[in-house]
Amino acid sequence: MAANIPKTIHFLSVDELAKNGLTYYKINRLVDEGVLTKVNKSMYENMTYDGDETDFSIVSAYAPKGVFCMMSAARYYGLTTYLPDAVDVAVERSMKISTLPAWPEVKVWYFPEKRYYEGVTVVADESGTYRIYDIEKTVVDIVYYRNKVGIEETKEILRNYLDRDDRNLVKLHRYAKELGCEKILSTYLEVLV
Repeated sequence: MAANIPKTIHFLSVDELAKNGLTYYKINRLVDEGVLTKVNKSMYENMTYDGDETDFSIVSAYAPKGVFCMMSAARYYGLTTYLPDAVDVAVERSMKISTLPAWPEVKVWYFPEKRYYEGVTVVADESGTYRIYDIEKTVVDIVYYRNKVGIEETKEILRNYLDRDDRNLVKLHRYAKELGCEKILSTYLEVLV
């Protein structure tokens, strides 16, 4: 029965399982056989998966509408040497995440609608595709939430961003203006430049 489940995909939605020809009855049989494990009402973990597990792939299964943000995104872009205790994921304030994995630890950030939808991009690796904020939006979020992130971490991220050849200061200032931290960003930039 497990032949209908690709071993290269770690987590599968009910829709993806249906596209592979599996009915709810067959899905439940695979759960009983230990081939699938139910994550939440719409996602299953493929226990025959033979690839690498990543924090992003696991968290994406539990928070399919989540966007990787804050220190997790900063780490992804190489803006910090700080290793976060948890995977940071943003959801819109009206969204709820009913179940979280035992590992890795997840920190959920409830963003207002404008902050949640602005700057989302998609990245891929060998274990899947993920929604993450672009680098400029990540920097602006870090500056905005600097008191929760830490002042030293914020300075390190800004310094590393400014050292990049691919930085886009126009885009950075646009995000800061739209998301209400233009003055704070300007103050930081004056000090660092």
